[in-house]
Amino acid sequence: MSETFDPREVIVAKRDGGRLSAAQIECFLGAYAKGELPDYQAAALLACVFLRGLDEGELIAWTRAMLDSGDRLDIEGLDRPRVDKHSTGGVGDKASIPLAPALAAAGLAVPMISGRGLGHTGGTLDKLEAIPGLRTELDVAAIAKQVREEGFCFAAQTPRLVPADKRLYALRDATGLVESIPLIASSIVSKKLAENLDALVLDVKFGSGSFLAELEQGAELARKMVGLAEPFGVRCCAVQSYMGRPLGRAVGHSLEIAESLSCLQGSGPPDLRELVLRLGAELLVLVGRATDVGAGARIIAGHLDDGSALEAFRRGAAAQGGDPAALDGTAGLPAAPDVLVVEAEGSGFLAFGNLRDVGRAAAQLGGGRLALGDTIDPAVGLVFLVEEGAAVDLGQPLVELHHRGGYGLDAARATLGRALQVSATAPEVPDLIAGSITCT
Repeated sequence: MSETFDPREVIVAKRDGGRLSAAQIECFLGAYAKGELPDYQAAALLACVFLRGLDEGELIAWTRAMLDSGDRLDIEGLDRPRVDKHSTGGVGDKASIPLAPALAAAGLAVPMISGRGLGHTGGTLDKLEAIPGLRTELDVAAIAKQVREEGFCFAAQTPRLVPADKRLYALRDATGLVESIPLIASSIVSKKLAENLDALVLDVKFGSGSFLAELEQGAELARKMVGLAEPFGVRCCAVQSYMGRPLGRAVGHSLEIAESLSCLQGSGPPDLRELVLRLGAELLVLVGRATDVGAGARIIAGHLDDGSALEAFRRGAAAQGGDPAALDGTAGLPAAPDVLVVEAEGSGFLAFGNLRDVGRAAAQLGGGRLALGDTIDPAVGLVFLVEEGAAVDLGQPLVELHHRGGYGLDAARATLGRALQVSATAPEVPDLIAGSITCT
């Protein structure tokens, strides 16, 4: 850190609504990533950004400083386009798991750096680690080798990939500063830029199970991220998808892996397949492998239906240590010893209230974490037996609670009771995909 650099000047400038220079941002974030600034000064600047925002130039500089705080993923000798997908998170969101091998089967390279669940959302890494033996804590060399040989990789963020983001995100989470559009955008995009991508598709959720519930809030974030990727030479598209109901029927790690395997076999829940086809299609269009979204969807569907995506997943998961017995079906996956069926307490139509309560119910059974260090039980969770908007009768089974000896069962049932409603009139059920946003 330069002797002439005073972090207080940066904090005061943003506190008073001023515009930060690229040099100020670079010095501040670079020093924090190296441990040269205390958390309280970084938290103060984050709070000022949360309240004052960042303009376009500041946001680009902030993202570049985050990116430059560590290494980039360099995969030599790769003769296929590099692509990835990011979701803003939700309940039952398992689209990454069938999408990556389907894209690999279609001839693309997918270095998918994913995250873990926290609060009401599940994490892709946690779900994959329900497969016995599968390793996601890989170094950069192992990630590159896996992508070269298998076409895709599921891995955690390494200590040297955007370390500024890793520290800043933990600080934002601890200080209630997560829901800031510029901070969310720079966090997501900087990690994806570190993968040296050719194209990126963003699944931006809206609805009660998402972090930004309103459609226009999500659209604002989508536009910000798409515009942010462009100056760095990454073709980008954002798809807005509805998260007022779970994606698929299963919520819980092993249960979602089983559902992902069904999707990879050409079946499974229609909404999961629809989202996987759309996200894959957008990427194929971005890299010039499909003329339009319809053609791209047909390519992805072909790889799901002919078994090539499933075979790619089996090879890739096995290469990361996954037990082949768990990849040939569901018998090798952890299973909860007990199942309780919740029945309808009246007749009418099934509707969801606050979908976050569904995620919380799964966490209360032991299938989630409230803090990053918490241990999760991959076997527990929920399976919905009835779709949103369907007519139900008194006593009809609605949802299975997969639990272990009653752990958290009473709390989960109470929480789920707030999330599920049987109403006299059929609820309006929005389309899964509201639209997409691309560079202009």
